[in-house]
Amino acid sequence: MDSFSRPRLRLPEFVALMGMMFATVAFSIDAMLPAMGVIAAELSPQAPQQAQLIITVFVLGMGVGTLFTGPLCDALGRKAVILGSAVIYVASSMLAWAAGSLELVLAARLLQGLAAAGPRVAALAMMRDLYSGRQMAQVVSFAMIVFTFVPAIAPLLGSGIIWLSSWRGIFIAFVVFSVISCGWLAVRQPETLAPEHKRPFSVRSMAAGIAEILLIRRVRLSIAALGFTFGMLFSVIANIQPIFDLGFGRAAEFPYWFAAIALVSASASFLNARIVMRIGMRRVVEFTLLSELVIAGALSIGILTGGLGAAYFPAFIFWMTSVFFVAGLTIGNLNALGMEPLGKLAGLGASVMGSLATVAAVLIAIPVGFAFNGTPLPLAIAVCLCSVCALALTRIIEDVPD
Repeated sequence: MDSFSRPRLRLPEFVALMGMMFATVAFSIDAMLPAMGVIAAELSPQAPQQAQLIITVFVLGMGVGTLFTGPLCDALGRKAVILGSAVIYVASSMLAWAAGSLELVLAARLLQGLAAAGPRVAALAMMRDLYSGRQMAQVVSFAMIVFTFVPAIAPLLGSGIIWLSSWRGIFIAFVVFSVISCGWLAVRQPETLAPEHKRPFSVRSMAAGIAEILLIRRVRLSIAALGFTFGMLFSVIANIQPIFDLGFGRAAEFPYWFAAIALVSASASFLNARIVMRIGMRRVVEFTLLSELVIAGALSIGILTGGLGAAYFPAFIFWMTSVFFVAGLTIGNLNALGMEPLGKLAGLGASVMGSLATVAAVLIAIPVGFAFNGTPLPLAIAVCLCSVCALALTRIIEDVPD
């Protein structure tokens, strides 16, 4: 038994707060999507494709930052890391707001991604401190419901800010979001890491902890499956706006369709919270990935044969919704599967899992973006391949005893 009695907020408030922590990343990415064309026209008119780096550089920073955030969580506590990250996040947002070149914006976005890793990892570690097993998966799913509403409104908010001021105003919105969410945490959420479980931060202890974590077969398999699942998600996020614009000529409608897709997809986390306790995490992930393989495969065949006709755009919307639905039914479960055996290494474990899976996803998303040909076909094929790989890995996890 721990000598430290972990205080808890009431579950609804805790879930809402953790959802806000998770949403820092989604808001930082999705609010920028409508601004990419405007930023390209202002800062890189000769090479507009460079504006996509605003997304990928942020994700890269987040992946790198995630590796170090876990050890800092275990050394300093979950709450201290979130609040310290908020200071860096606000400072980098102001740097991007004042930037006069794309290079400086990208440098600020890299720093912003590093900072956004703090709430992402520390929130997951807080959940593992207070909950475990299927109960943790259920709590993560409830938090993902809150999280999903932020990407639903983020592109609309970004478009509105651009209309009222300019793309620079989006970075002021990031500052406001961080102040509100982290202020809430500072006032209401007690620290959840027991003092006796704190581990001094050092490169040697970090390397030893990572080695200990990666020796666990379940963790390795969960990271690999998460990498392919994140790869699907980041590939879609990086390509969805160009597909709306160049593929269908519907750039002006994009924020509204994105909001509708995100709102419908929010039900996936609610569904997962209701069924995961009955049928288990792995079975939910397996069925979801198999379903996505069928849907993406059908769309690919339809595009190749030209048989979609007037159903082309509705089929694309249905497929996009299914991909975001996959996130709600898999990410929380795969994280819970990997975190379950980690105990006092939860902070470092969340860090290692998030970092390796995110970097792997970026390596998947970059070539998918280069393969863009004005249609959803390269993306649909990539999602099929990622679904197959993630499904195969999840089936192997079945052999790992609970």
